[in-house]
Amino acid sequence: MAEALAKHAYTGGAHAPAKKATFELFARPTAKTGLIGWLTTVDHKKIGMLYGGFAILFFLIGGLEALLIRTQLIVPNNHFLEAQTYNELFTMHGTTMIFLAVMPLNAAFFNLLIPLQVGARDVAFPRLNSFSLWVWVVGAILLNVGWLSHFVPAWKFGGAPSIGWFGYAPLTSKTFTPQLSTDLWVFGLQVLGLSSIVASLNFIVTIINMRAPGLTMMRLPVFTWMALVTSFLLILALPAIAIALVEVMFDRNFGTNFFEVSGGGQPILWQHLFWVFGHPEVYILILPPMGYVSEILPTFSRKPLFGYPIIVFSGVAIGFIGFGVWSHHMFTTGLGNVATAAFALATMAIAVPTGVKIFNWIGTLWGGQIQTRVPMMFALGFIWMFMLGGFSGIMHSAAPADAQQQDSYFVIAHFHYVLIGGATFALLAAIHYWFPKFFGRMVPEFWGKLSFWLIFVGFNCTFFPMHFLGLNGMPRRTWTYDSNMGWNEGNLFASCGAYLLGLGIFTYFAVLVWSFFKGKVAGNDPWDGRTMEWSIPSPPPEHNFAAIPTVHARDAWWYEKHHQEEIAKEKAEHIKAEESHGGIHMPDQSWYPIIAAFGLLIGTYNMAQMHHPVMMFDREMLSSHLPLAITGLCILVTACYLWSLEGPGGYHLHIAPDGKVTESRGDHH
Repeated sequence: MAEALAKHAYTGGAHAPAKKATFELFARPTAKTGLIGWLTTVDHKKIGMLYGGFAILFFLIGGLEALLIRTQLIVPNNHFLEAQTYNELFTMHGTTMIFLAVMPLNAAFFNLLIPLQVGARDVAFPRLNSFSLWVWVVGAILLNVGWLSHFVPAWKFGGAPSIGWFGYAPLTSKTFTPQLSTDLWVFGLQVLGLSSIVASLNFIVTIINMRAPGLTMMRLPVFTWMALVTSFLLILALPAIAIALVEVMFDRNFGTNFFEVSGGGQPILWQHLFWVFGHPEVYILILPPMGYVSEILPTFSRKPLFGYPIIVFSGVAIGFIGFGVWSHHMFTTGLGNVATAAFALATMAIAVPTGVKIFNWIGTLWGGQIQTRVPMMFALGFIWMFMLGGFSGIMHSAAPADAQQQDSYFVIAHFHYVLIGGATFALLAAIHYWFPKFFGRMVPEFWGKLSFWLIFVGFNCTFFPMHFLGLNGMPRRTWTYDSNMGWNEGNLFASCGAYLLGLGIFTYFAVLVWSFFKGKVAGNDPWDGRTMEWSIPSPPPEHNFAAIPTVHARDAWWYEKHHQEEIAKEKAEHIKAEESHGGIHMPDQSWYPIIAAFGLLIGTYNMAQMHHPVMMFDREMLSSHLPLAITGLCILVTACYLWSLEGPGGYHLHIAPDGKVTESRGDHH
């Protein structure tokens, strides 16, 4: 048994010998609470909460941007916003919701749940996990810093980016957008990509290498499977957008002509590179929500997930086929009949594994003892809304229909049904479902259900009319419109629906805040869950499991609840084995990840400030920003080097027979 536990050394469970660091510039922080505790934490649960907190903040900011857009369009010939400000708002709304809200909310759940669902004590590389969080924060700052020029005119960023979240060439050229904020957008997305790749590698290693004894791949919870597929998608898709962004940077600052038509460049090259990333990105956003729903439906149907192997295989198939459909975003660019037919067929084909999942979810509900709790209601809302978005997606796969719908409000309705009706509904279900586990409090059912109905009705009132606006010829990215276009009633209805949706979102999060302080205390397993995170206390202790569990069945916690004597004996043996090896080894906190990210912020910000340094030999620009850029990158490299010298360090936890936990430091060989 001791040998079986030993493979979990360092973060997975058994003791790993603590080596003294070769060199430490900063003393290792030991405070686990307070500001220092949060800034230096390597605990996957705290990192997940930080991801979630920042993501919810940007989700609310993105929602406010959307309300300003809908206020501008509520009546014809409106001048509530200037045209340039409107361009900035729809650019940052899309960028924020995709890269700063939905993706990091998924990353929050990856951090919170993956180690618990695989029976590990942390992710494979805890300090790298902290680094990915703070690098993401750097990217978020770079993307949004342009807004400051609206409030502080001396900060000449030129406003927020105004190129659309898709950044189509030639809008990104200096001819059309000379503002510094466009350069910051380019650097910000690159930094966010670095964060995603680092995190994805960490999660892949954790899932494959740190599973508890008995947890075979075909016993993994569906959410963990979807996280694994998503991590591979990120690693394979992000290089395409990284290459495209480097080319934009070179066109803007070094006189190259990748996308400059006057110099022989091809703007359509950007579309290909962008959508080679952009369409897998759709599944990067939607596969984790499919995982949440696959965990929630069995719990509230009181029966195992129907067709588990088929659901897993369908998720893998979606990820695979998702790389072969990018040009359905480009049917109107003149690809030719052969390419158009091929991508149309591939687009129709990808609907098959998605439909299989939906039938499996319905099979899970069929004959179950359904409990209409708040997470279940949001999960059912996800299925319904995602199906509607999928139906209009199938319409887009037909090139003649797509030619009429392209760049119209019909497309806006489609992807909001997929990404709000789909991803966001599932995320709201997941937040409500796992809130008791990580905060130890229940959310009141009445207020949770009220928020659901406000969001459900508001969402449909907002986006369903957009189908008809699009078919009636209203182009997307329209700043204003004339009263004789026939779009008045549809826009008025959509804008009123947007305010109702905003009220529902505000209610949802206000109730969560109230529940955090005043909610009813939750037990360890308030929903009668089936996966391993429900087997430990709420909130989870820093070491997660008193003993690394042995998994006997796919629904591991349901099995344990029916075999308590057997499991109790196993746990006692595991705890005894771990104590004989020095107790539970836990990694130390570290300053270096956040210091490295700070260096990256200083370096990239000042690199973006250096307009055409090679071509123009601007001595003033070089003298003011080049030293700061080099300094920032030196901080990054130095922090990473010192981080590598820290050694494993760490401390040990000892579990007494009565369950009491004590901490000790030093070598335990």
